Amino acid sequence: MYNGRVTVGGPADVHELGALVISKLAVGPYNNNTYLLRCRETGTQVLVDAAAEADRILELIGPDGVALIVTTHRHPDHWQALAEVVDRTGAPTAAHAADVDGIPVPVDVVLQDGDLIEVGNCSLTAVHLVGHTPGSIALLYDDPEGPPHLLTGDCLFPGGLGKTHSPEEFDSLLSGVVTRIFEALPDETWVYPGHGWDTTVGAERPRVDEWRERRW
Repeated sequence: MYNGRVTVGGPADVHELGALVISKLAVGPYNNNTYLLRCRETGTQVLVDAAAEADRILELIGPDGVALIVTTHRHPDHWQALAEVVDRTGAPTAAHAADVDGIPVPVDVVLQDGDLIEVGNCSLTAVHLVGHTPGSIALLYDDPEGPPHLLTGDCLFPGGLGKTHSPEEFDSLLSGVVTRIFEALPDETWVYPGHGWDTTVGAERPRVDEWRERRW
């Protein structure tokens, strides 16, 4: 049974949903999570965050290739393998407009808030959350057969928000997470972060006052 507790050097963990398969792989010195999304019906694949260890990511992708590689934000630990994976797969890339300049690989699809990322017959929505970086995005899959699934990049982790560097950035990120995640999605929403283990909206929502008080 899937639990998302992957370790660097270990195998991927695979979350088998009705129409979409989400494979999670831990890579690199910063324990980054790379996610491979696969549409069951069409076999179309999309990769989220080619963070490190290109060979392991390419092994995860397999011979079917990927239709798109999405980078959740511009921090280098999330794109260290991007150039090599692009070179070896020929896949186009996507990132939010506000972070494009910080990603040293040409971005083919410039995303805005609310844009759809198509994975065959499945769609994920880009949710723009300003604070960790100007162009950080989460990706929301509103599963028609079950609870939503949210890939949060470095915006939301078990126990807190992603790192910010000013009071203004913290306030912006907290506001976005509260209004666009906690107030919009049910408790059972599964959260896949950019590092470490998974969590749920219901597990994190009660901690908001603690985060607001401690300022991280």
